[in-house]
Amino acid sequence: MAFSLLSPPPSSALCSLSSTSSSPAQFTGQSLRLWTSRSRTGPALPVLTRASSEKDDDKPAFNPFGFVTDNPSSRSAIQMPESPAEDGNVGQMLYRIEDKGKEYGSYVKSGKFRWFVRETGSPESRRGTVIFLHGAPTQSYSYRVVMSQMSDAGFHCFAPDWIGFGFSDKPQPGYGFDYTEKEFHEEFEKLLEVLGVTSPFFLVVQGFLVGSYGLTWTLKNPSKILKLAILNTPLTVSSPIPGLFQQLRIPFLGEFTCQNAVMAERFIEAGSAYVLKLEKADVYRLPYLSSSGPGFALLEAAKRANFKETASQISSGFASGSWDKPILVAWGISDKYLPQSIAEEFQKGNPGSVELKLIEGAGHMPQEDWPEKVVDALKMFFRV
Repeated sequence: MAFSLLSPPPSSALCSLSSTSSSPAQFTGQSLRLWTSRSRTGPALPVLTRASSEKDDDKPAFNPFGFVTDNPSSRSAIQMPESPAEDGNVGQMLYRIEDKGKEYGSYVKSGKFRWFVRETGSPESRRGTVIFLHGAPTQSYSYRVVMSQMSDAGFHCFAPDWIGFGFSDKPQPGYGFDYTEKEFHEEFEKLLEVLGVTSPFFLVVQGFLVGSYGLTWTLKNPSKILKLAILNTPLTVSSPIPGLFQQLRIPFLGEFTCQNAVMAERFIEAGSAYVLKLEKADVYRLPYLSSSGPGFALLEAAKRANFKETASQISSGFASGSWDKPILVAWGISDKYLPQSIAEEFQKGNPGSVELKLIEGAGHMPQEDWPEKVVDALKMFFRV
């Protein structure tokens, strides 16, 4: 089905846009504000309506509002008023979701920065401390259910939002933090000191970019780790690089891509077999919707990352003869970014230390898709 630009628009213009476009545009929070700030009496706004001369089986035309209509969670979460030019939609949306997603969390000052850290259990928990590290472009919110159930099982749990992500500080590059691997490592070590994590602990890592940095930090600090659990993280040089991170590294396109207000939820859904429920999508969207800082933090981190070199460090660093601590690889087999073969290849590199647990029904973020199965695997593995 094709469309043509006509005016004036009907009052339900936005709601009539195609929900099956195969090439949705990146649409920023700033652009959304521009759209919603037009007055009712302002100039007529162009709207996509069907061209009478086109056939039904033609390909969809470019849809500038694709992020609203094409993404299932976004379609239910970001809805324009009946009159698209009505003011206040973005502000109302932020007001609706701004207090969501902070379960078990509080702010912790570490060095120059303020981290948002989730905590369950207590330092006296009988089974030890577990640190959960998220990947890009998400946040520690993904671990909320796993953390709750792990503390019920007797563990003391922490899950920080990396600097630049979630609810933690997002400093501008050049002002004390440039989003390099070395800086992420240094700030994480400072945070551990502030949290009072001095004894060896259990570590759980998932995801791209900062998730990988969690593993390279581990290779430099083996004495601080009791056991390591890895959920769907690039582990070998054959690990694919998702399109999002490739786009972020392209001049101009990267600057545009990083300001997509629904980038995180779309990334999650694209790597899984499931659509995020509205209340979850709200939380993943909130940092990117509320300011430009998280997007530019992700942009800087992606530009400075060497994905293949980092994957090579991880593959060789955990190979037989280099690492002797127990490793659990709990892998969502429906991951659309990282195939099961990556986990199997990693296990073959160190069969004596690596235990592979395949999680059916889970995708790139098994802690979000099926937290109960992740908890079962962790409890069995962390037995001491």
